[in-house]
Amino acid sequence: MKDKLALSEADFLGVNSVDELKDLMKQKDVSFEKVESILHYNNELRNLQIELVKLQQWISKEKKRVAVIFEGRDAAGKGGSIRRFMEHMNPRSTRLVALNKPTVVEKGQWYFQRYIKELPNPGEIVFFDRSWYNRAVVEPVMGFCTETEYRHFLVQVPEFEHMLYEDGLIIIKFWLSITKDEQQRRFDARNENPLKKWKFSPVDKRGQELWDKYTYYREEMFSKTHTSYSPWMIIRTNSKKIARLEAMRYVLSSFDYKGKKSASTTLIPDPNVVMRYFRSNLKLY
Repeated sequence: MKDKLALSEADFLGVNSVDELKDLMKQKDVSFEKVESILHYNNELRNLQIELVKLQQWISKEKKRVAVIFEGRDAAGKGGSIRRFMEHMNPRSTRLVALNKPTVVEKGQWYFQRYIKELPNPGEIVFFDRSWYNRAVVEPVMGFCTETEYRHFLVQVPEFEHMLYEDGLIIIKFWLSITKDEQQRRFDARNENPLKKWKFSPVDKRGQELWDKYTYYREEMFSKTHTSYSPWMIIRTNSKKIARLEAMRYVLSSFDYKGKKSASTTLIPDPNVVMRYFRSNLKLY
């Protein structure tokens, strides 16, 4: 028997606004909560993306150099967050960097060399979907580097980032934090979706098996590379949508760009979602 409370096609065709739809759903005793949540997210996303366009214009005009690094466990939402950041930005002054494994030639170079050429030019904002921090977690966990290479990296990173800082390059470092159960759920969803199955790799599969090892190297990375001039910002990302919005708020809150005061939404990130490493070192997943 057809549910008499369900909305029909005629019901949808008969409404002309969100408020009318909301009233109709109340009349028919149909829950509006999920729809309202989606509408709120879409509205917040649009307002924040408008601010990101303003920010980009300011960065371009002021010749600032900005690098935003997204790190985290596999399936934490790095790529999805970056796509929402870049969706309406001018591609002439925005870039995504997602490097493949190093070539034979690159393996013989100084480790940072292939990343240096990807750093932002004046007036440009660059998003890194993983970065030089591959050597801090993924490579030692998976055995892709030696212990000596790993230790040298940890010593060099603070100096490398301090040189960039002194040269005026602005680095924002995000670690997207996800629970083990949520990671497994997202892995399962990837395997079931033919459009996303390509994302699942042997390295991803071992992410669950090596969870504790990842945790150890992540903590080592934070303890050696969280500095006053280049801090780690932790984003709780079990809720992808909330994580995306709060990451945007943090980036926007970090700059005094033209038109910021006329924003249609708050630009202050939720401290329960976005926090510096020192506030979260006992609460991470």
